[in-house]
Amino acid sequence: MTVTQITAPFGRSRAPKRRASNTTGRLIPRKVKFDWSDTPVDWIPGHPYASHFINEINLLLPAGEFWFCRLYNQALPMITDDKLRDDVQMFIRQEAMHARAHGGAVAEYLNQRGIETETNTRQEDWLFENLLGDKFAGRDLKSEWAKRRWLVFRLGIIAAVEHMTCVLGRYILENKNWDGAGADPTFLDLLRWHGAEEVEHRSVAFDLYRHLGGDYPSRYYLSLIAVPVIFGLWVHGAAHIMKQDPRFAAKRPSVFRPWIWLEWQRQSKTGMLPSLPSLIIKQLPFFSPWYDPVKEGSTEAALAYLEGSPAAAAAAMATRSAA
Repeated sequence: MTVTQITAPFGRSRAPKRRASNTTGRLIPRKVKFDWSDTPVDWIPGHPYASHFINEINLLLPAGEFWFCRLYNQALPMITDDKLRDDVQMFIRQEAMHARAHGGAVAEYLNQRGIETETNTRQEDWLFENLLGDKFAGRDLKSEWAKRRWLVFRLGIIAAVEHMTCVLGRYILENKNWDGAGADPTFLDLLRWHGAEEVEHRSVAFDLYRHLGGDYPSRYYLSLIAVPVIFGLWVHGAAHIMKQDPRFAAKRPSVFRPWIWLEWQRQSKTGMLPSLPSLIIKQLPFFSPWYDPVKEGSTEAALAYLEGSPAAAAAAMATRSAA
């Protein structure tokens, strides 16, 4: 991590000043559009469980990512570093595009194929708008100190989640088993475009949290809150999709039944899903006093994919044409 040495008067050296932003270069918001007309529900041929399991992210992500954007807009006036402020502004634009892209997949892909999604999306809207909204336990916060502390707490949850999304982004970029199985190219591009941008902006959430006073011990309880909630919501939503598939009717999929968790582990051995133990292990660096998001991914690998992504390339071409 880069630090700046500050020299005090009379030759004394102060403690090094930590750089607020650890993002190299400027983040680029990419306006993308996906055509879902030819994408089957089993977007990984022969793997309905894995297809449904990953399809759930389209239900889970929009509410959470719009929540990220709302909190980051609240945090912008508190940022005193110009580079970090620009990182956060570009992060907001990237996350808003992620939410719109996955929301489009819900409406134009899943709903068009007869999958009911509102039950889940309504629950997730409630979670982010009420339980994690600006009110604390349903009450308006009166003091500016309390408002700031509640904001920083929620920014810490985002930092923990963003570590997880970086891990998933790397997995998505590196997993070639989907290609070998003949996975739908549009769905793969959605995943890899999103995963690459998660790797690209992997430092922003942690930089912002630390800049506004987030400390090391809090990483423990923040991660212990965020990780089970995200995995629980993911499995709950996947179960909701599977319940609508006659092939899984006898299994009665539910987040509270062992089958769906055990099947996740079995499916991970096919290379179509990351295993739950591996994801938990890869969350452990977040607990380290020396945690540095820069080390958790490769910006070069992310940008290399984005340069060849069909959706991102089309967006860049449209931008150039408009100019």
